[in-house]
Amino acid sequence: MRGNGRAGLQKALVLMFSCAALTAAVGDELPGAGITVQPADQNYVNEWFQGDLVSMGLKDLGYDVQESASMQMQAAYIAVANGDATFYAAYWEPLHKTFFEQAGGETKLQPLGTLVTNSIQGYLIDKKTADTYKIKTINQLKDPAIAKLFDIDGDGKADLYGCDPGWGCERVIEYQLDAYGLRDTVHHLQGSYETIIADAIERIKAGKPTLYYSWTPMWMSAILRPGHEVEWLTVASTALPKDQEGAVTDVPGIGNTGFPVNTQHVIANTKFLEKNPVARKWFELLTIPIQDVNAENMLVHEGKNSPADVLRDAEEWREKHKTQWDAWIAEAKAAAK
Repeated sequence: MRGNGRAGLQKALVLMFSCAALTAAVGDELPGAGITVQPADQNYVNEWFQGDLVSMGLKDLGYDVQESASMQMQAAYIAVANGDATFYAAYWEPLHKTFFEQAGGETKLQPLGTLVTNSIQGYLIDKKTADTYKIKTINQLKDPAIAKLFDIDGDGKADLYGCDPGWGCERVIEYQLDAYGLRDTVHHLQGSYETIIADAIERIKAGKPTLYYSWTPMWMSAILRPGHEVEWLTVASTALPKDQEGAVTDVPGIGNTGFPVNTQHVIANTKFLEKNPVARKWFELLTIPIQDVNAENMLVHEGKNSPADVLRDAEEWREKHKTQWDAWIAEAKAAAK
């Protein structure tokens, strides 16, 4: 009987510990468990790093994060608005404000947190030409003689290496060509930015006058350094499309670049956010220093540009900032209570 009693006690203890373990497992279940998240991107490698970090945090919170779906930028906003995608991690405010509003505004999708601050944009020229001809503003290219310095194809107009169609920056450039009276003296070159800007870099290295548009964070500023190889151009006065009127365009140390100083955010589906306060809090908390994004973009330019490369860099960033990361995750989890 003692033996049978011991066996019964062991079974009882096993059952008790099993129930306790099950209770603990249920209690420790991550808040995002069982919930699927669909990221969207525009298949632009310089944005993968930020998107990977957003997704990694969601995974740490238990969400089932799918492989990101690539599409055109405007389509990404529509997909998020319709719930076909959960979030897009590269919303620029105010540059993309029109895309956001056309997709339905805050009733459909919402910008959250601040991933990156102080993203500046503008026109630059090679320092040699800037110094020689004392060119400081884009408005000076209204003078045909100044504009002709940057003529590449022989039509007498300055050739401006510009912005990809559909990115939003091309709207500002086109608006300013009219607002500053530059339509007759400046030709806006458009196409894949990574392709056309390679030609601009070679021209500057060869000592040829060159005019181009750029922004930060972006690897270009590490190769063509303002104040060294190139100079920012300012504008005589701000002229922006109506949806961006009133934006801050003055940059300390540079002046008025004519383009809004942007902040970058996660934009997410409103219905998803209403049901997922934990994800909302995570979107609100994550922030990435702009110098870290610049450094990552430089690695991409140097050849570390596969999805696996970028993901590895994101994982290393998380490990380097583990104390802050863990605090963010803990705060996001607390939003479920």
